[in-house]
Amino acid sequence: MKGLVIALQFLTRLPMPRVHADEQDFAQSMRWFPAAGLVIGALLAVAAAVGLLADSWTAALCALLLWVWVTGGLHLDGLSDLADARGAAHKDRAHFLAVMADPHVGSFGVVAIVLQLLAKLVLLHGVVEIGDLVALVFIPFAARIGPLVWTLCLPPLHAGLGARFANGMASRHLLLWPFPLGASALFCQPLLAAPALILLWSWWLKRHVGGVSGDCHGAGIELVETGLLAGVLIARHL
Repeated sequence: MKGLVIALQFLTRLPMPRVHADEQDFAQSMRWFPAAGLVIGALLAVAAAVGLLADSWTAALCALLLWVWVTGGLHLDGLSDLADARGAAHKDRAHFLAVMADPHVGSFGVVAIVLQLLAKLVLLHGVVEIGDLVALVFIPFAARIGPLVWTLCLPPLHAGLGARFANGMASRHLLLWPFPLGASALFCQPLLAAPALILLWSWWLKRHVGGVSGDCHGAGIELVETGLLAGVLIARHL
């Protein structure tokens, strides 16, 4: 349970009991990221249900605001940093890494954040409209299996957060999650697309970035979540 508490402390703004943790404990907490995603998803479903007391757009907005608040915008920050770095990648790799490390948000980053929030709002509205609040419980869970895969498949981009997590991961830790993912697909079949989306992001990072970092993990979580929201709507209309 210590690993889950550390994962929730890192990934959310939820109040957690204080625990003593060293560098290895922090690195090993990554294996609990999917469980932390399940907590986030349960809160999203509750927020959407409360918003439905008004209407579906209010429900979508409540869920989105909760999503941003509970994660502290952590993954959106990664998405914006990666967007800014990719915008500067035409110069050279050194400039790409420098922009990635820059805490300031540039124009590419702003556009990425705005488009991501708009996409999630519209897709959340669609999911609420079809009454599939159960999907909101499991989507953050499925997306947070991604960092485990990316850490195992890709080299660290630099000596940062991604490298710290790499020291605490092994292939056997990934084996904890396929069964829960398959079980969740009994309630939400589009979750079966999660492995494909996760591997697609791994391929994109390998081809265009050459490795993985904390920002790449955050961006990947955001994009997989959005892809799964879209998958729920596509599956409903097929």
